[in-house]
Amino acid sequence: MPQIRLERMVKRYGAVEVLHGIDLEMQDNEFTVLVGPSGCGKSTTLRMIAGLEDVSSGEIYVDGKPVKHLEPKDRDLAMVFQDYALYPHMNVAQNISFALRLQKRPKSEIDAKVRDVAGMVGLTDFLGRKPGALSGGQRQRVAMARALAKDSGIFLFDEPLSNLDAKLRGQMRAELALMSQRVEKNMIYVTHDQIEAMTLADRIVVMHGGYIQQQGTPEELFKRPVNKFVAGFLGMPPMNFLDGRIEDKGGALFVTGDGFSLRLSPEKAAIARMAQNPDVILGIRPSDLSYAPEAAPETALTLKVMVSEYIGAQSVLMCQCGGQSVTVEMNSETPMALGETLQFEANAARIHLFDKTSEQAI
Repeated sequence: MPQIRLERMVKRYGAVEVLHGIDLEMQDNEFTVLVGPSGCGKSTTLRMIAGLEDVSSGEIYVDGKPVKHLEPKDRDLAMVFQDYALYPHMNVAQNISFALRLQKRPKSEIDAKVRDVAGMVGLTDFLGRKPGALSGGQRQRVAMARALAKDSGIFLFDEPLSNLDAKLRGQMRAELALMSQRVEKNMIYVTHDQIEAMTLADRIVVMHGGYIQQQGTPEELFKRPVNKFVAGFLGMPPMNFLDGRIEDKGGALFVTGDGFSLRLSPEKAAIARMAQNPDVILGIRPSDLSYAPEAAPETALTLKVMVSEYIGAQSVLMCQCGGQSVTVEMNSETPMALGETLQFEANAARIHLFDKTSEQAI
């Protein structure tokens, strides 16, 4: 399995630079997910690795060898697109074996490979059907099987689940995770869906504006985001952000803002003392606020409930704190009424602080 390295990779369209010197290394047998909003450069990065887009400057290395001058067919990779791109006049077996037949492999070898990958993705009973007789999820499995049949060292996925409904996306995510364990290949996966990134990745690469913002395991990025963008992008419902100011009250540090004054834990206070700018953004996830009517005021937010979204075991509350919006995730059995003012204790250990100007984590 090859190691993939992008070195100072730049992409320009005319005078417009859309990727600004990307440096990224992907290890053997690693499932890497490039995630970010539309226009961040993730699909462009994938297409440059695939050879479908020219590299304006910089280099792509596979096992230490530069490959940007190679044609896509010479890069030992297979790609699954958002559009299934199946041949409608061919049955499943013929679609899966198409690349192998072009290579004039022996028929016995082709048949064995088709059966092998069809079993891997659950298509054994559908080999004689044409794409028009398959569901969306089954067509996507055919596209994946076709890529697997090439037996390449690198697999590229460009938002392969975007065209599926929510239930099928969840099912296909689980199947992709199982497939990645069985196949043991380098996989690079592009998505704008942070849930896909969190559930599938060995390593997440968060991109924004043509730059890599942060990379690491899902847990690292969720618990220790380097800036406000990463903190707000990962997690559902997204993190709450409140404008505040660090204040010293009798030796204890507080973050004070419109409608709140939260005392920082000793660990967070030690970090906050290093801040050069007292104006900060307080970040706290909806799941780190718990209904606590008896909590001390300096450890809690007093919120007015504006909207309640019932989603089964949990409810998501849209609340107001002074003039700022706050989302709370809580047990749906807890009684509350719209317009009611309630107190929610903040988990002091999970508060995040960001510089107001740079939006970098403090």
